[in-house]
Amino acid sequence: MSGDSEAELGLYRVLSPEGELVGEPDPSLSNETMRKMMRDMVVLRAFDQWMLKIHPLGKASRYAPVEGQEASVVGSVHSLSDVDWTFPTYRELTVGLLRGAPLTTLIHRMFATSLDHMKGHEITLYGDKRYRIVVGAGAVSLMCPVAVGMAMAAKKRGEKEVFLVYLGDGATSKGDFHEAINWAGVFKPPVIFFVQNNQWAISIPFKKQTASPTIAVKAKAYGIPGIRVDGNDVLAVYTVCRRFVEKARAGEGAVLIEAVTYRMGPHTTADDPSKYRSEKEVEEMRAFDPLKRMRIYLTRNGLWSPEEEQKIVESFRDELRRATEEAEKTPPPHPRVIFEDVYAELPWHLSEEMAELG
Repeated sequence: MSGDSEAELGLYRVLSPEGELVGEPDPSLSNETMRKMMRDMVVLRAFDQWMLKIHPLGKASRYAPVEGQEASVVGSVHSLSDVDWTFPTYRELTVGLLRGAPLTTLIHRMFATSLDHMKGHEITLYGDKRYRIVVGAGAVSLMCPVAVGMAMAAKKRGEKEVFLVYLGDGATSKGDFHEAINWAGVFKPPVIFFVQNNQWAISIPFKKQTASPTIAVKAKAYGIPGIRVDGNDVLAVYTVCRRFVEKARAGEGAVLIEAVTYRMGPHTTADDPSKYRSEKEVEEMRAFDPLKRMRIYLTRNGLWSPEEEQKIVESFRDELRRATEEAEKTPPPHPRVIFEDVYAELPWHLSEEMAELG
């Protein structure tokens, strides 16, 4: 994990796809933390399945599935401390759950009810400063400069906070990403660029997005470390992120982490992936399922069982049902919210329009 050519072009791995230990996990990683990460991956998979089930019924908004990428999300979040900030995209909606937000909060968010703290705006995204989650934007890579700016401010104030910004492989083709990473190289703020390379920028395969052999190698041009990690190996993701989070906290600057993974589902519920990739490709990638390899490893070491996993799934589904029933009974926000949270003082002509709504 030195950030040299091997790290940028190779692939750091702790668990093989068959659940065999092939690398050294972070020495601070306890059995309890490994169990917690497995539980969280199971919960994220169940949340995914639930949202994909209720969306066709017209009960919830557009959703971006995370299936196949659970290890990348869970491992990265667990590497952070409570004072650190995250910048999730639409695919990391469940970062809220991992950082302590109640399930009902996310369900009201997806249903855009009057109890949604974001008032129905940007319904595919989630943010809440209580959990140090900065709400993102629909435009990919847009939060990279924001994360760098916040990290630079924290550094100037002498605060020991780290800022982890999520983005996909497609976002690395945008100017915002390159401007942000250039600033990060020059000013060395405590920011982690965590790229989930899931091989598809909606319908564009990775090989048509860049001429670089990897995303991590791009870091060299900006003077920061770059490393590729097996994004389907939660122990590897945790280990790599943990190391560079602490290096950033110690004042050593930014890093570009490329988590090599695969998007098993559609880009969003508005997408039909069968139009641009084969089912054969998807089935072949199931052999690299992040839950499967961690399940094998923990079970082999007496830390997990099918019975325990089933209980977790059943209990969480019950929570989902109750939260969904509550959201279905909750009215939508009043139309006047479209005028709120934009102006400090509403212009007269908008005040008149808002008054017409009652």
